[in-house]
Amino acid sequence: MKKTLLNSEKKILRARSYSLRPTVMIGHRGVSDAVLSEIDIALEAHELIKVRFRGSGKESRAELTKLIVENVDAVLVHQIGGVAVFFRPQEQKKIKC
Repeated sequence: MKKTLLNSEKKILRARSYSLRPTVMIGHRGVSDAVLSEIDIALEAHELIKVRFRGSGKESRAELTKLIVENVDAVLVHQIGGVAVFFRPQEQKKIKC
């Protein structure tokens, strides 16, 4: 997967994300293996997800966001306050004939 998106692509994904509700909530304990697994499952199912960060400062949110991007092979589309939007295109499933 390509690691960067064009601004026009980000704009389209941001517009799609407005109606989404946060799929995963991250509390003061941060990102664990279980949380990364849930994010991975959500990205596999939906491609575009919102993650809400609770109980963390601006610097720690940036670190957690970077950790998520690296571990689940996703792209950060948008982050504002305690909400981040991640995108990972679904792999094409081969249909057996």
